Amino acid sequence: MIATVLDRFPTPPCARMLGLDILDADAERGWVRIAFHAKTDFCNASSAIQGGMLVAMLDDTMGPAILIMTRAESYPTTIAMTVNFLAPARPGPLFGEATVLQLGKTIGFVEARLTDGQGRTVATGTSSVLLRPMPAATKEIGIA
Repeated sequence: MIATVLDRFPTPPCARMLGLDILDADAERGWVRIAFHAKTDFCNASSAIQGGMLVAMLDDTMGPAILIMTRAESYPTTIAMTVNFLAPARPGPLFGEATVLQLGKTIGFVEARLTDGQGRTVATGTSSVLLRPMPAATKEIGIA
């Protein structure tokens, strides 16, 4: 895991469950690369990772991209998310990359893709997020 502004905050239990590990980040570009570990417990009846788990991974890639770009001055709350499932994901390593497309005063836009260990894209996503000042947001979510 690399050092980022996110080191100031506890890792949420859901992100720990997904095996989140920040591999690389560029605050100026609003870009992040994150590794996840897709467990067999995440599989559906067809032995593929259940779609909701992939959505959670995409969300846990896009949020940190905004937090890192804003140096944790803004807290992103997803207000809309579109996901495309392109291929079945299997247990093992998955990698998320997200890029912030645009930040306004109160709304931001970000995109991400999730790849497997062979570099095959398994899902993509875009999000619109509500940006709130971090001190107010941290009180609301109980980390202040």
